[in-house]
Amino acid sequence: MSRTVVVLTAGLSQPSSTRLLADQLAAAVSAAVGGRGESVEFEVIELRELASDLATTMITGGLPTPTVAAAREKVSAADGVIAVTPVFGGSYGGLFKTFIDVLDTDALNGMPVLIAATAGTERHALMLDHAMRPLFTYLRAVIVPTGVFAATADFGSTGLTERIHRAAAELATLIVAAPIGVQGFLRDTAPRHRHSGNSLGAVTPFGQLLAGHTGGEHSRSR
Repeated sequence: MSRTVVVLTAGLSQPSSTRLLADQLAAAVSAAVGGRGESVEFEVIELRELASDLATTMITGGLPTPTVAAAREKVSAADGVIAVTPVFGGSYGGLFKTFIDVLDTDALNGMPVLIAATAGTERHALMLDHAMRPLFTYLRAVIVPTGVFAATADFGSTGLTERIHRAAAELATLIVAAPIGVQGFLRDTAPRHRHSGNSLGAVTPFGQLLAGHTGGEHSRSR
């Protein structure tokens, strides 16, 4: 059985250390899933390429452009997500947060997610637990225990390689177990479905919303 993993990478330059880390994580996840007798396909979303569309989506009240809508569909339909961002000001990048902001609140329900970040120095390593983990917890994702932080000096080191493979193995376990494994992990007997937010439900006519409305206390006293 083939699984699909979306790789969100928010690097601003090309090439970028953020994309390099994302590619290394994807390769490790591919090997880990393959070691469990299954295969995985990756959908890489370079958020840098969506910058203009994300801005348009935000200033039009959340109405997604076709490009953003396609990206949202890929995320909500995936079996897992690898999310990698550079660190700016001690937290995730603005471009990364903007994309998260345009996702539907139910887009990541029970979604296995591997979080990772890059920065110039190791001083920002705690950002994973202080910023990224709470963000995805709020969206009801299942974040793997091992986050992967890579300072510039870490690339090529044994320590980074070990963290990458440990996190990849944890994500692979959740992906292969989904949906039963993840639902069991959440102890949720009626798990909420994921929604991309691209399909709007039926709109109630404004007149129907006002039906029976008395106008409040002010109207009744006149």
